[in-house]
Amino acid sequence: MFTSKLAASTAALTLVLTGASAIPAVALTAGSAAPAVIVRANGEHVLDVDYQVQETGYWCGPAATRIALSARGIYRSQADLAAELGTHTGGTDWIGQVTRVLSGYAGWYETKEMPNDPPTQAQKDLLWNDIVVDIDNGYPIVANIVAPPGNQPPGYPSDQTIYHYFTVIGYNDVDRTVLIADPASFSGNQIYWLTFDQLSTLIPPKGYSA
Repeated sequence: MFTSKLAASTAALTLVLTGASAIPAVALTAGSAAPAVIVRANGEHVLDVDYQVQETGYWCGPAATRIALSARGIYRSQADLAAELGTHTGGTDWIGQVTRVLSGYAGWYETKEMPNDPPTQAQKDLLWNDIVVDIDNGYPIVANIVAPPGNQPPGYPSDQTIYHYFTVIGYNDVDRTVLIADPASFSGNQIYWLTFDQLSTLIPPKGYSA
């Protein structure tokens, strides 16, 4: 799938540079289900997923991975994924563990590190391009985030820094927002929109699987 993904990324970048709006789909991984990509007139591109709240306080990684796989028609329990990821009571240590499991089931995925905080413009451009290419080809992105007080998604406890995984399942290319499926369900916020700019500040110094 690497060659196909590279071709799709190149095509997407070319279309962005030329102002075109359509992004060509690539062939699906053998054995995976055709993804349901819902394209709305207002610029929204959204994947159909099976959302679940994480079953323990430290299973955000397994839950986010499960949500991503469900877009491909692959359904594993959070417990099974926790074992495959090597998740422990302290969580899932590194985004590369998520990439390994995702690519084992669905191909396609690579680990993208974002060590700079704030991110460089090149890192932000790559993140947006990855979101567009992945979503339009039916692959949600799993992001490892750090959300400190003052820079948090809706509902997060404002008096602590949250280390977390969630899933990017859509984007809007008109207002540059991203749709998040958040297994934590803080204050009942499960699926919600964030600005792309905020997402790009939440990922450093961690990374994402795309």
